[in-house]
Amino acid sequence: MTTLFRKIRYLDQSSQNLCEGELLVQGGKIADFGASLGVPDGAEIVEAEGAVLCPGLVDIRAAIGEPGFEYRETIASAAEAAAAGGITTIAVLPETDPVIDDPALVRFLRTRGEETGSVSLLPYAAATRGLEGKELAEYGLLQAAGAVAFTDGTKAIASSRTMRLALLYAAGFGMRIVQHPEDVELARGAAATAGARATWMGLPSVHAAAEAICVMRDIRLAELTGGAVHFAHVTTGEALEHIRRAKEKGLKITCDTAPPYFDLNETAIGDYRTYAKLSPPLRVEADRLAVVAALKDGTIDAIASDHQPRDPDDKRQPFAEAEPGGCGLATLLGVSLARVQSGDLTLSQTLALLTARPAAWLGIEAGVLAKGRPADLCLFHPERSWQVQAGKLPGKAQNTPFDGRALEGVVLGTWKAGRRVYG
Repeated sequence: MTTLFRKIRYLDQSSQNLCEGELLVQGGKIADFGASLGVPDGAEIVEAEGAVLCPGLVDIRAAIGEPGFEYRETIASAAEAAAAGGITTIAVLPETDPVIDDPALVRFLRTRGEETGSVSLLPYAAATRGLEGKELAEYGLLQAAGAVAFTDGTKAIASSRTMRLALLYAAGFGMRIVQHPEDVELARGAAATAGARATWMGLPSVHAAAEAICVMRDIRLAELTGGAVHFAHVTTGEALEHIRRAKEKGLKITCDTAPPYFDLNETAIGDYRTYAKLSPPLRVEADRLAVVAALKDGTIDAIASDHQPRDPDDKRQPFAEAEPGGCGLATLLGVSLARVQSGDLTLSQTLALLTARPAAWLGIEAGVLAKGRPADLCLFHPERSWQVQAGKLPGKAQNTPFDGRALEGVVLGTWKAGRRVYG
């Protein structure tokens, strides 16, 4: 199929400026782009004046219920939500049943992603068997099967000894450990960030320092071992300052954050809104602003959806007992673009955090508009608005912390290898 995009804006990779022009797709790849290309015979024409054409979004952190928790989300429903959000690649957490600690399950997820035709699924494998934090998984076999990194998902690797061994073992294969940065003992049973709000609401809480404590420990272990650690969904200014310093020292440290942590603060849990109960919990406004600053100065390497699907029964509980997590595939782009509209980030900075930088982190051929690259594309209009409504989002999971939020940035279409999969 040949497709010509006309009257669009696209990001020039060399200047990082938006250019007005055309882009041609042939044979599932980007064939050319420029001011005026002419119309090849038989080409489908896509015109969207004022819209922006960018690479398909690369989401480096999302949970999918299948296998084992299909009542929360299936691969098919996640693919539907991803396509509607402009996402064409997802790195999938190993928190399934059975846990992704077997090479056959890694291959299963990659194959099922290909079968959707709309999204590539890149599995994380479990860092420890059964996500139990004790015995290391078989890293060599899991890497050979296609695992992109090792993590225990939303469970921190609590043991310093186990984390040290994991970093050493992974380094031998040129791989990373992805850590949920939270001191396990301090966080046990917590439902909110410690402070006046948690006290007023009568909620069990965890001090924000629990994140920095884990980050400091693992930075030191990375320094000792020469290993590489990636901190997921970082939420506090203190932890980000440690990461910033570690990067300045040249250590193999990277991190990401998710839209709730730069768009919401702890006030969102008012009236005991369980859709806003997340892990890690929402922080104070000063930490939200620190996350925004770290996005701006490049300390944070990527924005991930941190998609955690939950069934309505998981959330229809007293706040302290409800399952943490929020769905985020369909809202990833719109909430991220809010930082452009507020003046905190430029459009090129935001798109890089959603495309080029996470793709480079994963080491995949995606995330940039370049001749010969796969035509994984997202076409969106940055000035058109929509409202997030739980119950009406694409996909199965509806547990959004952004329910009722007005957003600008409507996805008009998504293409995977040159084939339109949404819009």
